[in-house]
Amino acid sequence: MLNNQIESMKILDPAAGLSEEESADLTRQLKEKLAQLEQATGSLERARLQLDVAEILSWLERKPEAWLLAREAFNAALAEHSWQDAVEACNVLYQAGQADSIPALGMGVWLAVTFPIESDLTYAMLDHIVDETPNNSDGAALAAITARYVIDLRADDASHESLSLLANNLVARVALRHSNVQDQRGLDAWLNELDLRDPQVFLPRLGKVVNAIVGENWWFDRDVIRAMLPD
Repeated sequence: MLNNQIESMKILDPAAGLSEEESADLTRQLKEKLAQLEQATGSLERARLQLDVAEILSWLERKPEAWLLAREAFNAALAEHSWQDAVEACNVLYQAGQADSIPALGMGVWLAVTFPIESDLTYAMLDHIVDETPNNSDGAALAAITARYVIDLRADDASHESLSLLANNLVARVALRHSNVQDQRGLDAWLNELDLRDPQVFLPRLGKVVNAIVGENWWFDRDVIRAMLPD
């Protein structure tokens, strides 16, 4: 099946919105990655190359093809218990803009919060939640405060300052659009009003938001996944 997919990925005309030079560069990268993919043997090696190819295909506006490869990569990462790669796949699936892209985002957020993956990717996934929710949605507030919490918990010394700035700006942006909060005093009151101080309170609430996003479309059994967590 993979060989058939690779053979079908012929170089097409430049994608809309890209310059001729950009399209040519992406086309070159696509050709190189497809050649590497043909030679790949390990499951995770193939999955990571599939994600590279899928990202390029998305930039070239070939999103249905991108979805198919990223979905295969997700399955491989899940089978190998490679949670970082699984979340990377969900990120690509979300950006592919297909029918199940929003459930894929929800599943990626669940994995990203559940497992100690890289904090910058977790931030990106939660930022997508903010983008997908209405201005007055508490779900955006829960995503933003969780992003800040995860960064404080996981980010290393080299990246903590820059990621914290991103997270604080995200919280401020959500507070502004949610309740027109414009200063620190208002922000403190807003955090208290929405009960966003205690992770034992806001994380379960975020879980309910994720459940609503994914609905009945879960691609894995969460109880089985939870059983893999260390004590």
